[in-house]
Amino acid sequence: MVEDTLKYSDADLAEFKVILLKKIEKAQADLDLIRSAYMNDLNNGTDDTSPTFKAFEEGSETMSKEANSQLAIRQEKFIRDLKNALFRVENKTYGICKVTGKLISKERLKVVPHATMSIEAKNLQR
Repeated sequence: MVEDTLKYSDADLAEFKVILLKKIEKAQADLDLIRSAYMNDLNNGTDDTSPTFKAFEEGSETMSKEANSQLAIRQEKFIRDLKNALFRVENKTYGICKVTGKLISKERLKVVPHATMSIEAKNLQR
């Protein structure tokens, strides 16, 4: 069990909550943009262009849709990770490294607010 002294204060948690909520909002907006690009027909009025160009464009469109699909999947995972971090803020376990049990530095959490491991633990994985 993690000791009470190895937790961030309520004030710190409130600060991290604001950071997480802003990140979630931006990430959701980015996901919506990716999805709209993915769903878009992308028909740029090339119906009367040469068959070679049309085939190239269709191949490019397929690759673009696949890339957007992968981006959307990654973005959904990022949002899920951010929401999980928000849950940890609510239950006051946020910022505790899942490997070492020590606090993850505030600097790291401000840059990677969904982090679950300290730099020390990340380095041990290599």
